Amino acid sequence: MRLPRPLENLIDQLSKLPTIGPKTAQRLALYILKMPGGEVKELAQSILDARFMVYPCPICGNLTDKSPCIICQDEERDRSLLCVVEEASDILAIERTGYNGRYYVLNRTFRLMEDGDLTDIDTENFQQMLQPIVQEVILAMNPTIDGEVISRYLHTIVEEKGIKVTRLAHGLPVGGDIEYADEITLRQALEGRKEI
Repeated sequence: MRLPRPLENLIDQLSKLPTIGPKTAQRLALYILKMPGGEVKELAQSILDARFMVYPCPICGNLTDKSPCIICQDEERDRSLLCVVEEASDILAIERTGYNGRYYVLNRTFRLMEDGDLTDIDTENFQQMLQPIVQEVILAMNPTIDGEVISRYLHTIVEEKGIKVTRLAHGLPVGGDIEYADEITLRQALEGRKEI
């Protein structure tokens, strides 16, 4: 069955979103058609507002609509701790743990080239975050090859300044089976083992 062109366009646009396949996009589009007109306008306006009013904090790279962001403004945060993450969305996950330090978001500031070299696009802002008050930098990179390369690169920069560098522990997830773990995950779990 052929759908009306505006509906096809909506489904096509929704399916471009991450984790939204064609069937989910179709369900969302049909739901939107049933929404009251005022709610549809609010949804559309919210999307536009988020897109054009939210931007990276000029200090840490977190998403904000005020400069600096609320985390950088918070005087109660432990300024001796700096957690480096790849994306602003990683901050949301780390905040749920009760972490109370500051952040630096790479936001693809670093790229892994096809030949394995890491291209440094902008380390100046990162190095400014390494003020004398910072005593520990936590590298919270994703456990991927790119994340590993980025961690090693940043470790070199931070270590040159005499600042303690730590990274998130890697290994087996809670509830996971050793039998199904890949070799890299299992090796990291063995290397990161702790005395009990």
